[in-house]
Amino acid sequence: MWTQEHFRVLHVDLTARKSRVLEFGNPVDALGGSGLAAALYDEYGLPQEPAHHPDQPLIFAIGPLTGYYPLMSKVVCAFKSPYHEQYAESHAGGRMALAMRFAGYHALMITGRAATLSVLQAGSRSMQIKDVHYLRGKDVFSTGKLLRSLTRSSDSRGHRSIIRIGPAGEKGSSYACINVDTYRHFGRLGAGAIMGLKNLKAVAMEGDADFQMPGGKAYAKIYKDFFQKVTATDMMRKYHDLGTPQNLIPLNELKSLPWRNLQATSDPAVDRISGETFAEELLLRQTACAGCPVGCVHIGLLRQQFAKDHEFLYRQVSYDYEPIFAMGSMLGLDAASNVLVLLEETEKVGLDVMSAGVALAWATEALDTGLISEKETLVPLRFGDVKGYAQAIRHLGLASNDFYKTLAQGSLVAAEKYGGGDFACVLGQEMAGYATGEVYFASQATSFRHSHLDTGAYSYDQKRKEQDTDAAVKFLVEDEQGRMELCSMVSCLFARSVYTHDALQEALAAVELTDMADNLTQASANVQQLRWKLKIATGFDPHAVKIPKRFTEVETWRGKIDETFMWDVQKNYADAIMKMAST
Repeated sequence: MWTQEHFRVLHVDLTARKSRVLEFGNPVDALGGSGLAAALYDEYGLPQEPAHHPDQPLIFAIGPLTGYYPLMSKVVCAFKSPYHEQYAESHAGGRMALAMRFAGYHALMITGRAATLSVLQAGSRSMQIKDVHYLRGKDVFSTGKLLRSLTRSSDSRGHRSIIRIGPAGEKGSSYACINVDTYRHFGRLGAGAIMGLKNLKAVAMEGDADFQMPGGKAYAKIYKDFFQKVTATDMMRKYHDLGTPQNLIPLNELKSLPWRNLQATSDPAVDRISGETFAEELLLRQTACAGCPVGCVHIGLLRQQFAKDHEFLYRQVSYDYEPIFAMGSMLGLDAASNVLVLLEETEKVGLDVMSAGVALAWATEALDTGLISEKETLVPLRFGDVKGYAQAIRHLGLASNDFYKTLAQGSLVAAEKYGGGDFACVLGQEMAGYATGEVYFASQATSFRHSHLDTGAYSYDQKRKEQDTDAAVKFLVEDEQGRMELCSMVSCLFARSVYTHDALQEALAAVELTDMADNLTQASANVQQLRWKLKIATGFDPHAVKIPKRFTEVETWRGKIDETFMWDVQKNYADAIMKMAST
């Protein structure tokens, strides 16, 4: 059972090929997840050293409610990002959270660099570092297939998770991702490159022990209440039925869906890549993260399109709203099956799908305007041309030439070299799929993960027509603190309407974490503050944030972007961040 005394952290030193179990920190103050990860980086991180320093820690942390309640299924991955050299987080579902729980660890911290390309295999009773030099250059799918047999344990309880990187991580792409159990990802800000820098192809976590469940009627009652809310009401129906692709048509109608490198915010072709079309034409099955009864992971059936002699080959490819935006509307594709083609290519090489799609959208416009030529791109890039993009994704993942090596470090890095910064759709990193307006643009450019789930700013833009800077910034700060509670538990953020502040306090008390429940408000504020302190200590200056010109040219349901309002929100939000970090 999770205690309020200390965290149990498995620290693996790849250089020394040794491990130790640390009794670390105060759970009542740090909570877990985002809070635990930040506390570990604060203690063991090297803020003044570059991301590629071998002793920079790569941290995976779960929360106090992992394994106890439905949808408490995420892991927080923390590291110094090679994308912008700042402290960063990425979150993922899959089986890893429960595997860590059953292994008896609240966090896994990896430092050092292996002598050869390796896989780390860890459980409650053992740790091994195995040489897998023969996997160098192997794609994510081939790697997973081989590792499932290589890492199988004779006494496995079935709680096993395999995370791995593809060629992009080995090549050091600053937005290489970590694939988690095939269908989930630590996607943003380059965690895959950190594994590559550590010569770590994969981690296999074996949940080979047990953990004690709480007794008493209080826990049984509250568990049943949460389970009924997520399965027997409409609170999670959207995520089960069409999933997040349900957002495509509404956002298109609101003129908030990026098309062709954000040259437009709506297009009649949306019907051909909508969630409804995916469900009717391509949906094969649904699956879920371990510990989740909702089943929001939608798997599409992709028939092999470019193979000459294998017309009956097919693949299973997961899809969500953000991947469809990045490899669909952003690239001008208007066929759902073609989107799946590009998603599979991106999965193979191990790139973050959003950054890859947005980067290729920039490259397409740069080619069209004559800033670059096919000498750089190697293949023709045209909005809507799936074959050209499929080849370009491989070149991007493999860093085939100087142009793709540069583009793999980010769209703005490429724009600095080739021009086209005005239409690089970067808000801290390559944008997520919401062109909802000023508050969202300011918040994503300035926020911690540069993710639409950092705050509800995309929803704020859609619901509030008045332009009130103070109200917007107040919302951003308070909404982030609420999400810190969830990201420290660690809950799927889709369940934020279920796990309210009061509900989380009840949930903690029911598993005998009453001190943590009583301190939840203050602890989440402390976590929010520490994260910003670490990000600023590693070089982030919120007042230096830039928003490219393209974002000032778009038109949403409210009309043209008001630049003055947008920059007022950004400046005041930056002030609020600095105040939090200095308190």
